Amino acid sequence: MARLTGFCRAALALALASLMAGCAVGPNYSRPQLPSPPQYRFAADPAQAQTLADAPWFQVFEDPALQELIRNAIANNLDLRMAAARVEEMRARAGISKSYLYPQVDGLAGYGVRQASTTAESDDTTHQNGAGGFQLSWELDLFGKIRRQTEAATAVALASEQGRRGVLVTLVGDVATSYFLLRQLDLELAIARRTLGINDDTVKYFQNRLDGGVSNRLELDRIQANRALTAAAIPDIESQMAVVENAISLLLGRPPGPIAREPLGIDETMPPAIPPGLPVSLIERRPDVQESEQLLVSANANIGAAKALFFPTISLTGFLGGVSGDLTSFLGGDGAVWSAGAGLLQPVFQGGRLRRNLEAARAQFDGAVAAYQRSALNGYREVANSLVTIQKLADVRTQRQVGVVALRDASDLARSRYDSGLANYIEILTADQELFQQELLLAQAHGAELRARAELYRALGGGWQP
Repeated sequence: MARLTGFCRAALALALASLMAGCAVGPNYSRPQLPSPPQYRFAADPAQAQTLADAPWFQVFEDPALQELIRNAIANNLDLRMAAARVEEMRARAGISKSYLYPQVDGLAGYGVRQASTTAESDDTTHQNGAGGFQLSWELDLFGKIRRQTEAATAVALASEQGRRGVLVTLVGDVATSYFLLRQLDLELAIARRTLGINDDTVKYFQNRLDGGVSNRLELDRIQANRALTAAAIPDIESQMAVVENAISLLLGRPPGPIAREPLGIDETMPPAIPPGLPVSLIERRPDVQESEQLLVSANANIGAAKALFFPTISLTGFLGGVSGDLTSFLGGDGAVWSAGAGLLQPVFQGGRLRRNLEAARAQFDGAVAAYQRSALNGYREVANSLVTIQKLADVRTQRQVGVVALRDASDLARSRYDSGLANYIEILTADQELFQQELLLAQAHGAELRARAELYRALGGGWQP
């Protein structure tokens, strides 16, 4: 037994030495060069390194109702749960791949009964035997095939974690943009109802004039038609609100229902602009770029695994156990059995399969490089789009406000001129219609500006900080 123990130790030491001396074939990963702009286009202060994305979402979105919605979404969103489950799956698969670096030991046990007779007159002879022990098998990773496969699986697991973060970033952005859209629709609905009240007063005014014989039916019909146009806008806005509330409910992982929120004021002050930071930091922050890079790392490791298939596969096998029954007499009665062996498998002819497999791995790597570069460029594009959108929407909102103030004054003047006999009812009708449309446009510009700021935060890769 001492000999057996010494032999096993020597074999194990030899195997470990061979394993440590082995090299992993294939290229080691090196991040590809990316064309990176020195600064973002349309950035208000590109020299400042501070970035909006470094702030956690609960500091960026200071609305308590919105913060509560985002917390509920993070806790209950089903897409986020699916992404988290995928992370756990990929971690487990990476562990499976790593397990092949170690020996595999299996327990074996068997028992058999055999009956035989030498002649027809003799008694039958029954033979019983059993065996049990442990079987070892180990593939020595001399050329790094298993290590490269483990590296690839680990990178995929890291990519899944970045994918989960990407889902979280998108979730925070979707909840915020939907919430701002809902507040915009609230403002539109308030404008429509207030305008409808004005229209009702105007209809009564012209109805009284018609009843008094100082107006005509044409004026009243046109005023009533204008009132119906305003009234028709209300159910349309309410329908849009219900659709957005249902969308937010889905993000929260709950059945459709009302969403609590603060009303949006027409004169609500916009938050101050925060610089986007430096473009080079986008690569390290955006989860989709990080996910693409981890998939690139995996594709690079797969090249090494494909190359390793051209080299010999060396395996160690061994068995240690005991026997019982008739077999012990045959072996001399000590009942112990052990064996050890080694095997080598060298591919000779595979019909070009190994070479094609390597070509496929290289092509997969080239595609992963392009996907990585595209994800980074797309990130720069989204940030630039968000910045210019915020800038231009601020100008649009300013001009809309000027127009609303002017049209409110025009509406009051039209009524005064009509009462004085200096104008006809068309001026009142036109002023009311234009004011209503301009106020709706101002509400839409206000909501769009808020959504653009949420989109900038998402584009910069913010929102996933704990």
